[in-house]
Amino acid sequence: MSRIGKSPVTIPAGVTVSLDGHTVTVKGPKGELTRQLSPKISLEIKDNEIEFTRPDDSKENRSLHGTTRSIVNNMVVGVSEGFKKELQLIGVGYRAQKQGNKLVLNVGLSHSVEFEAEEGVGFDVPSNTSIIVEGFNKEKVGELAANIRAVRPPEPYKGKGIRYVDEYVIRKEGKTGK
Repeated sequence: MSRIGKSPVTIPAGVTVSLDGHTVTVKGPKGELTRQLSPKISLEIKDNEIEFTRPDDSKENRSLHGTTRSIVNNMVVGVSEGFKKELQLIGVGYRAQKQGNKLVLNVGLSHSVEFEAEEGVGFDVPSNTSIIVEGFNKEKVGELAANIRAVRPPEPYKGKGIRYVDEYVIRKEGKTGK
């Protein structure tokens, strides 16, 4: 049995979960998420907990069991607490600024790069070298943070670029002249 799949998801106060066939809708104080899940995994709501069961131990059903549980758990956590990713800009002249619902990056390119905030995802720029991407949909928050990082990923020689706050960049030694 999947260790992740067999543990139930606890529904916190203020969050409602509704099942319509294999469509799960989760509503909370931060927003509302809807997702179509695999018909092979069955969901059941009992005593403010969601339990997941699989029909047999085939390889596909075993992999879907834990994945389905993680997806629903991320939906519940997202609408109740939310998710955030923190990025930092390292480099001379690298800066970020927020203009309305746009994020404008100046990272050593010939032009500035703009990102538009999507529904359910927002930016916060506490200083001109740090960016916080936050929202209630974990997939969109992670995707937007990855797209921002992809503009100028950290390079291994000087460490310049856009990186996650907790990211460790392996540094290389440069050429040495004799």
